Amino acid sequence: MGRRVRAFRKLKGYTQQELADHIGISLAVLGAVERGNRRLEDQILNKIANVLGVSTEELANPSI
Repeated sequence: MGRRVRAFRKLKGYTQQELADHIGISLAVLGAVERGNRRLEDQILNKIANVLGVSTEELANPSI
């Protein structure tokens, strides 16, 4: 899922810092998520999806 978060973030033109600021988490946490070293809590996943304008299913499911 981290790779998909990164791909959508870049597609939408956000830096890691900008996205982290928008969703209220630290840059270190977002970096760990994108590297696959940390799982997303549902609340944070929902915030990321909202900011990026995608569904949580699109972030979680690579076949979509």
